[in-house]
Amino acid sequence: MKKSLTSLLCVSAFCLALLLAGPGVMAQADSSTHLTLKQCLDLAYANNLDLKQAELDAAGLGVDYRQAKQNRLPQVNGFIEHGNNQGRSIDPFTNSYLNQKIEYANYGASGGVVLFNGMAIQNNIQQQKLALAAGKQEIQQQKDNLSINIMNAYLLALSTADLLEQIRIQAHLSSKQVERLAILHQEGAVPPGQLYDLKGQLASDEINLVNTKNQLDAAILALCQLMNIPYNPAIELEPLPSEEFLKAYEGNAAGIYQTALNQLAAVKAASLRTESAEKGVKAWRSQLWPTLSLNGGLFTNYSSAARTAQFLRTIETSTGDYVKINGTETPVLTMRDQFDMQKITYADQFKNNYSTNINLSLRIPIINSLQGRNRIERAKIQLKSAELVEKTTKIRLQQQVEQAYLNMTATYNRYKTVLQQVDAFTESFRTAEARFNEGVLNSVEYLTAKNNLDRSMINLIVAKYDYVFRTRLLDFYQGKAIW
Repeated sequence: MKKSLTSLLCVSAFCLALLLAGPGVMAQADSSTHLTLKQCLDLAYANNLDLKQAELDAAGLGVDYRQAKQNRLPQVNGFIEHGNNQGRSIDPFTNSYLNQKIEYANYGASGGVVLFNGMAIQNNIQQQKLALAAGKQEIQQQKDNLSINIMNAYLLALSTADLLEQIRIQAHLSSKQVERLAILHQEGAVPPGQLYDLKGQLASDEINLVNTKNQLDAAILALCQLMNIPYNPAIELEPLPSEEFLKAYEGNAAGIYQTALNQLAAVKAASLRTESAEKGVKAWRSQLWPTLSLNGGLFTNYSSAARTAQFLRTIETSTGDYVKINGTETPVLTMRDQFDMQKITYADQFKNNYSTNINLSLRIPIINSLQGRNRIERAKIQLKSAELVEKTTKIRLQQQVEQAYLNMTATYNRYKTVLQQVDAFTESFRTAEARFNEGVLNSVEYLTAKNNLDRSMINLIVAKYDYVFRTRLLDFYQGKAIW
């Protein structure tokens, strides 16, 4: 590691010297377009539509959970009915037949509360509670997936930007050599072949510069699309600290996997879905138990045909019969009350017709086309499916962690080897350049040394960002911040 650090410092000093010797200096990034990885993640969280859909799905599960708890409350319903009948109908006031137009009204309220139903309500509450918790974890899972994609795109853009800068340095060095050889060629101090070899190298560097610039634009575009923001080619990304590339990763695959089981939202969501499915089976089994309910109601009505007799007076009236007294027919009289039939007011009927009822009911499921049994079987299938998803999730996680750890180890070893290669080719190129400038080395040997260094520098950039991605991926599995 000490040698690797020394090599990296040498390379950095070499690149810095070439960069400062160039015609331009990198401009300072505008704060409005200067983004860190954390800012990119925040933008993606705020704008990603899949994440918003997951949040809406979780909100729907919250409504289901709230409804499951409120199912313990009594159910109260009221009704109001107004209408009229024409022709032969039953008077709702007297229950006698009438043949006239009747206006009527019925009012009532009824309610009931379940006292016992085999714990179905309680099991359903637990089922919906666990489903809601799983939904929240699935939101985090969406964030996790988005975080990995954003990190990958961010590091790709950074590595491409570093490659672009490296190729600019290469092109600048080739340009300086072409300028030097052009002067020497005019003086006849070098053969034409050497000048044209360097011109060809400069053209190759410029082509690589154009291609890499296009790749950088494509990487920035992909990052903007993941953040769901308009494409801005002026975006500048915050580089990673240099110590990211110098340290070996601590931990092992088995320990990382055990941590991931307790940290990763995908595993938590799968486990919660399994627990929710278990409660679902219990909830459907509870439907086979009798249901005991307490019910009650209020009722009153009105009829336009309702009448009441109002006493007026008592008078003597003839019965139509007679008796003979001494041979004379004498009519028989009787005392008869006189009444006036008056319409009963709406308010009086509403009060007088008031009635209540209260009852206990026991509903015993005997046979309902075996729907209950089939629902239980379906719930068991859903439970097995959830268990399979959970098991698959854990197996895939273990495989992903093992693969990621293997890739990290291989990448780190490659990175250290490339550092040594850069160190060697840097010294080789330094010697070749000095000899070429003195005229004791031909252009082919010089270009070979230069291309070896250029390739090793590019390989170093690719290797170091590949290593950073692998280490941050392992951090992600352990629930650590990746920014």
